Amino acid sequence: MFSDSGYSNGYCHPQEGGAPPEHSALRPPHRGRGRRRGRRGRSQDPADAPASGASRVADSEQRVEQKPPPCTDFDVAYFHSYAHLGIHEEMIKDRVRTETYRAAIMRNQSSIAGKVVVDVGCGTGILSIFCAQAGAKRVYAVDASDIAVQANEVVKANNLSDTVIVLHGRVEDVEIDEEVDVIISEWMGYMLLYESMLGSVITARDRWLKPGGLILPSNATLYMAPVTHSDRYGDSIDFWRNVYGIDMSAMLPLAKQCAFEEPCIETITGENVLTWPHVVKHVDSYTVTLGELESVTTKYKFKSMMRAPLHGFAFWFDVEFNGPAISPANNHVSSSFIESSNNQSADVSQRKKRANPSEALVLSTAPEDSPTHWQQTMVYFYDPIDLEQDQLIDGSLTLTQSRENRRFMNIHLEYTSGGRSFVKESVMR
Repeated sequence: MFSDSGYSNGYCHPQEGGAPPEHSALRPPHRGRGRRRGRRGRSQDPADAPASGASRVADSEQRVEQKPPPCTDFDVAYFHSYAHLGIHEEMIKDRVRTETYRAAIMRNQSSIAGKVVVDVGCGTGILSIFCAQAGAKRVYAVDASDIAVQANEVVKANNLSDTVIVLHGRVEDVEIDEEVDVIISEWMGYMLLYESMLGSVITARDRWLKPGGLILPSNATLYMAPVTHSDRYGDSIDFWRNVYGIDMSAMLPLAKQCAFEEPCIETITGENVLTWPHVVKHVDSYTVTLGELESVTTKYKFKSMMRAPLHGFAFWFDVEFNGPAISPANNHVSSSFIESSNNQSADVSQRKKRANPSEALVLSTAPEDSPTHWQQTMVYFYDPIDLEQDQLIDGSLTLTQSRENRRFMNIHLEYTSGGRSFVKESVMR
């Protein structure tokens, strides 16, 4: 689908005469991220390791060598899309996002100062620079996009070249010849898992993170809830019933398909949400595995708190930045992944992970919180369902990585209400 001319090992080589050309057709409709890999292992003496990307000495007793996943044409296009400054501008201008990350870094300054950090998907390098300002001994800023070239210039302009080392390539391909104390990454996509960038964080963790090291953010939770949104449905669908006095209702089937076939990225408010949310997936950054990301399934049951038309489901997430004192001591154990149809038990399980829940620093994309560039992900029905108060809505949700492109996400949604059952399938691409 995409030509691989001029690319090697999953990243763009700068062309003669300056920056690579702009290919707007390769930009994904949603935000994304890309990075690069090498062999696992650890150096004989990390304290003596040079600050460069040399190959590492394998230690089979500690970490098992795995073949890096191939870099596909889709990956190349994904990485290339992040060479465009506008995507990074949008993220940096998201003050909730950027200031929460800076606060998390400064809150964990005692774990960062004098330590080695990897920034997975560094973009323009702003998080790497925050870590350097917090006193990091060395920061490896890794990104497979050509934005890494600009990140290196930003590092130079701030006189941090001795501290921040920009590695242009995938986490799966680059070489770091020492273990690291901290991994930081802003990996979250729409609906949390879209783009599959969490896999790069897992790879970095398994290749380089010391036992007992720090990962920021430390965990994440994806939520879903039924919503009503009559204004949105009216603007997109009911509009066609009377257009300047003309009955154009013959357009309704096409209008519904165009408006609601794929998930929508929108901002809603708490007033649109009909029930308490359900936990779809909880991710522990220290234990989650690549296999768990391939498919996620959950069963849910909601009870409507009001009489209203049900237009679909909303999805949002939050991430927490917990310090190392309440992180698992062993970074390489099996996952404690939570998949629960009981919201209360999932919430209790989350709280058990915290030494003091009130001290957790949270970045939330919930409808009732300050808006972020992630907004909320909406899966609309083609036709609304009229709900009575206390009416049950139950069913199941399955999220799978697309076989066509692992960065795409297939959504299979089954729902039953009022004695009628439905299935909605869509692809987030």
